[in-house]
Amino acid sequence: MSTLLVSSKGQIVLPAALRRRLGMGAGARLEVLEESDGLKLRVIRSVVTTDLTGLAGMVKATTRGVPRCLADFAPASLLTRSRRRKP
Repeated sequence: MSTLLVSSKGQIVLPAALRRRLGMGAGARLEVLEESDGLKLRVIRSVVTTDLTGLAGMVKATTRGVPRCLADFAPASLLTRSRRRKP
């Protein structure tokens, strides 16, 4: 059990080992519940939002031959291929 010190600004510092064990980082939120025998602190778990731009490039597709660009395709040939495949 740890003892905490309250600063002149009313702030407390949780020991690093406790923060790591609870998975608390900077900006973590705690709920304070007043009970008959003291205070109870509860970690509020929030859903972490992720910026999708940070996920770009995580999955690499296997290559299947020579890379091609849009200029390699003739629009007319793409139309005739799609018509041939349909019954």
